[in-house]
Amino acid sequence: MLHSRLRQLGLSLCLLLTSASAAMADTFVFTAIPDEDETKLVERFRGVADYLSEQLDVEVRYIPVKSYAAAVSAFRNNQVQLAWFGGLSGVQARRLVPGSEALAQGEEDQAFQTYFIAHTDTGLEPGSELPEAIRGRTFTFGSKGSTSGRLMPEFYLRQQFGEAPESVFSRVGFSGNHTRTLRLVEAGTFDVGALNFKVWEKELAESNVDTSQVQVIWKTPGYPDYQWTIRGDVDQRFGDGFKERVRTALLNLDDPELLASFPRSAFIPASNSDYQPIETVAEEIGILD
Repeated sequence: MLHSRLRQLGLSLCLLLTSASAAMADTFVFTAIPDEDETKLVERFRGVADYLSEQLDVEVRYIPVKSYAAAVSAFRNNQVQLAWFGGLSGVQARRLVPGSEALAQGEEDQAFQTYFIAHTDTGLEPGSELPEAIRGRTFTFGSKGSTSGRLMPEFYLRQQFGEAPESVFSRVGFSGNHTRTLRLVEAGTFDVGALNFKVWEKELAESNVDTSQVQVIWKTPGYPDYQWTIRGDVDQRFGDGFKERVRTALLNLDDPELLASFPRSAFIPASNSDYQPIETVAEEIGILD
């Protein structure tokens, strides 16, 4: 009797696990690099999940991650099939998953910029190039895997000073995300920092910047940055033509409130080749082999 009950219980558990696995297999999962405060990201991407679910007629789920590296790992391990990456993290992910493809980028991502900001107590003023007077100051990047918060600002620092950032500044930090970079420089914890221009402009528009304490001192030239990247095997899992349906859904996303949360004015077509300049820079400064 006991043996029969145990066998029945085991069969029930097996059926339950099989059903759960089948449900997961039918769910299209995506993530995004954690470039801003988590609460903002969750609100933004839940809206994207609802939109994609309606457009694709499948269950769509957003899962947050704690780091840029975790976003790349989740994509590599097929825990997510789609991701909103920065330029560098997208290059890293596509290198790890052959056949993956950049589908769409924001209108503003064709010529993205990094803003160098400084606490007003430093006396540093806005100019057409990075001032020599930043040497010896304290400086913070964003995340180590960020295009606009680390890769490109380091590239321009090396280009101007001919040295690694650790030789230019008295102390170098990594804040983890753009919002935190802004807060650290605004508070005077670091003299100078580098962050993506869209975060600065959004925070400024929402009156979340104390301009008596922090200001932009230099703006980089434009470079390609954020994009939606999808795994190449999604058609096998979700049906023929699924990748193109995702591309179409992203390009047709026109909800003003949702676009403003990125913030982007629209999504436009993107391709892997658009990000060759990012890959080249990453190889030049030793972030990619």
